[in-house]
Amino acid sequence: MAAAAFHPPRRKRRVFESYESPFPVEVGGKDFRMCQAEILHNNVIVRNPEDIKQLYNKGYFGKGILSRSRPVYSISDPSLVTKWQGANVNMPIITAKKYQYHVQWAKSVLREQGLDGCSVTKILENYTKPLELPLLEEDGAKQTGASCNRMGPSTESTEASRQSPADTGNVVDPSPEDENKGCKKACLEGDPAFDPVCGSKEQEQSDLKEKAEVSYQEHGFLAHHGCKAEESPGQRSCEMMKSKGCAPEYVLVQEEEECSVCPEDETAHGQESLVKKEKLVCRRNPFRIFEYLQLSLEEAFFLVHALGCLSIYYGEEPLTILKLWEVFSEVKPDFKTTYMAYHYFRSKGWVPKVGLKYGTDLLLYRKGPPFYHASYSVIAELVDDNFEGSLRRPLSWKTLAGLNRTTANASKELMLCYLIKPSDMTEKDMSTPECMKRIKVQELIVTRWVSSRERCEKDEL
Repeated sequence: MAAAAFHPPRRKRRVFESYESPFPVEVGGKDFRMCQAEILHNNVIVRNPEDIKQLYNKGYFGKGILSRSRPVYSISDPSLVTKWQGANVNMPIITAKKYQYHVQWAKSVLREQGLDGCSVTKILENYTKPLELPLLEEDGAKQTGASCNRMGPSTESTEASRQSPADTGNVVDPSPEDENKGCKKACLEGDPAFDPVCGSKEQEQSDLKEKAEVSYQEHGFLAHHGCKAEESPGQRSCEMMKSKGCAPEYVLVQEEEECSVCPEDETAHGQESLVKKEKLVCRRNPFRIFEYLQLSLEEAFFLVHALGCLSIYYGEEPLTILKLWEVFSEVKPDFKTTYMAYHYFRSKGWVPKVGLKYGTDLLLYRKGPPFYHASYSVIAELVDDNFEGSLRRPLSWKTLAGLNRTTANASKELMLCYLIKPSDMTEKDMSTPECMKRIKVQELIVTRWVSSRERCEKDEL
């Protein structure tokens, strides 16, 4: 068996962030933060935005459920943000078509709660009507605002005009009396506890509407919905004071309207031409989508067992380390094997991520995915002292050659990680994480043997 030739990790050409820390814990216990997660549909989910930032920025644990890796999902349309960048708005900007999708989804949710079509229509019409709210500039000062208008599709400049509150779709400054009654500073993104879809004044089907008031989760914790009674402008202002949630409650919708423009030429006999005018209208988002951080079972257990910076809840009770070891082993039969490999490589400074897309158990990154490409694709196997045991995935020469070629085409190396347990270790001994103290690890790097290269090396010698 030839000695392995180690190759340095390949650094990515473009790096847009700085390296903070290998783990979400501080040296010496300073500024220690206990994060919280929960088990939902056999997945470990982190909901708190501060916990998400802590876990991903320091160690790159987990991935956003709506993003490729870093949880940075936004409903805002990038092209519209660029188009209206001079409007000084701090809310997401979406198209009218996309907003209608959210309205249709909210209709489906309310129908599932037992409301009839008439009630659903009235509720959504009342909830999605244009709002008159103060805009906030980047420095937090109030901006005397209106809906931002754009004359014609080719116009490049944007303007904000002060109009009366009766003009729907416009945003105006409140009077001092309204400010005293409401809140001095408005935050245009609501709290996740206040779910969309507003109720109506009618007392019909009151039992169904009360049932609809509670927020619940749809499509595997991707969206929150609910129903609320109609509120006064003062109540709306107080609601907007809530801290920013992880999904916007207020959005700016780009809408078009036709307006008549009188020609400057007096010989046109007063003929008017219709011109499409684009404007941004502030509306409430009836279907709010929240992005959470999803941890793999190995990552979650490492944060609980090795670092002690995460508490995992099932329902209202936090689970102990022994209970998590038992539950994760039931959810994933080979969890013990994959976690031992994960713990081993994390302890050596690598950042292991799920290697499913390359047909392996783990991918090993130096520092993290934003800085380097993965160096190794790892397959973990649990064997005894004689390298015998029921292998998780027996490899034939054909499958091994195909897997090695796939890994090499992605500029990685295939590694077999053998977790060697003593022959006298029983299943009862492996029922607790303490069994890892008796486990030995052997790494084996698989490379192709090229006959022509072998002959050239011999000729040089």
